[in-house]
Amino acid sequence: MKTPRYWQNKNIISTLLSPFGCVYGLATALRIKFKKGYRAKVPVICIGNVTAGGVGKTPVAMSVAELLKSHGKKPFFVSRGFGGHLSGVLVDTKTHTAYDVGDEPLMLASVAPTVVCPNRAEGARLAEANGADIIIMDDGFQNPGLKKDISFLVFNGELGIGNGRIIPAGPLREGLKSGLKRANAVIFIGEDKTGLLSKIDKPVFCADIVEQKPKHQSVSVIAFAGIGYPQKFYRSLEKCGLKPVNTYDFADHHMYTKDELKAILKKAKKKNLPVYTTSKDYVKIPTDMQKDFCVLEIRADFKQSDALWQFMAGVF
Repeated sequence: MKTPRYWQNKNIISTLLSPFGCVYGLATALRIKFKKGYRAKVPVICIGNVTAGGVGKTPVAMSVAELLKSHGKKPFFVSRGFGGHLSGVLVDTKTHTAYDVGDEPLMLASVAPTVVCPNRAEGARLAEANGADIIIMDDGFQNPGLKKDISFLVFNGELGIGNGRIIPAGPLREGLKSGLKRANAVIFIGEDKTGLLSKIDKPVFCADIVEQKPKHQSVSVIAFAGIGYPQKFYRSLEKCGLKPVNTYDFADHHMYTKDELKAILKKAKKKNLPVYTTSKDYVKIPTDMQKDFCVLEIRADFKQSDALWQFMAGVF
């Protein structure tokens, strides 16, 4: 789905939908309270959030894995594989496509071995059987199927928690207070533009999303994205000196057809402009068409990586 605009402020639509949000929040709370989770044989780190997508969990998870690897650990990701059709598999980046395993697992697998399984407990067992000494859950904070040793909540300083209401009235998967109560720490991305930090009473580790140098410099481009908040991507292009003159927004996790991609390329050819997209979208482009698109690579850069390592190491 595309992120509704009314999620960013309290208005008549979000007010009318608030009773449904109460039901959603109650269902989440009951599921977490009563479902028994699997205790893995190795530590489990959850990179989650209380909002519906778009805050930067996947880049954060990848950077956490890199940090663990730099200290001699062998992390495995366990992902539900949203949008994929395979389950209970170890991702092979040479043979699997986004249609097989989903877009985010393909990104994760470029950093560390990645298991795709909607059942997190089964996924953890498969990771253990293949030699994991730490499991990283990309998302899954509200999923009680696998017990967590450390739970990080990721927040984006620009977006905050929107209007503070629960789905479908707002972007929250559960109340902020209940989420923070179960979390061990917070990873905060960028500058706090909503005053959210004042409401957080947990250890906070700050990070920035850093854009890698793009292929082009100081030119107009056409851009498209199928992520929670496409505007973040377009602003990242602008930070790199690129000017998006036409943008195309798709739903989060959208699986592109060749006709859709050809239509974008036709527009770009007419204007003689390069086409840019995100890493998450690039992996969903058919391999025979990828040469026609440019990707803006990003990473999460921790400001206190040593402190973050010490925090995690205290649990292992």
